[in-house]
Amino acid sequence: MLPTHVLAGMLLATPLALVAPELAPIGFVAGFLGGLTPDLDMYVGHRRTLHYPVYYPVIAVPALLAAALAPSPVTVVAAFFLLGAAFHSVTDMYGGGLELRPWEGNSDKAVYDHHRDRWIPPRRGVRYDGAVEDLALSVAMSVPLYLLLDGPLRRLVVATVIVAAVYAVLRRRLADAAAVFFPLLPAVLDPYVPERYR
Repeated sequence: MLPTHVLAGMLLATPLALVAPELAPIGFVAGFLGGLTPDLDMYVGHRRTLHYPVYYPVIAVPALLAAALAPSPVTVVAAFFLLGAAFHSVTDMYGGGLELRPWEGNSDKAVYDHHRDRWIPPRRGVRYDGAVEDLALSVAMSVPLYLLLDGPLRRLVVATVIVAAVYAVLRRRLADAAAVFFPLLPAVLDPYVPERYR
């Protein structure tokens, strides 16, 4: 789920707190935004339009090298944004499939591989977004962040865990609600309704 991805993006920036503490806050924000960005395609080709499990990691490596060799706000933002986006895109293959009810296991699409022009099948290490193990990952990643951060970043971590918990509790009900709601939309909106909601 998205909270797990953004917390992972932030967690990837924790080494900055030791090696470049003055750049750590911007690195945490960049990691958060990188973890968030791939899911901005939620209603426009989800897990295909902004998910790049091959290309983000390839671009993140030189960005990380640039940040290591010439640390600055620009290089740190680029590196941790791309690292967060890469981690999100790659880890989506370890969740459930791209379907309204991924716990049913009917989809063979996890994330699109643009390099090979094919869908990567779900590995279901986390059964589906919002599953109890997904919430456990969010909570586990939040603990070191909570202990390390303070001020607005700590509040962001707490708010993210609250969103994760609420989503985990409501996840199955949201799928049922979507199955009822989307068919009621006017036909003119059909091109904008993702296939999994039909």
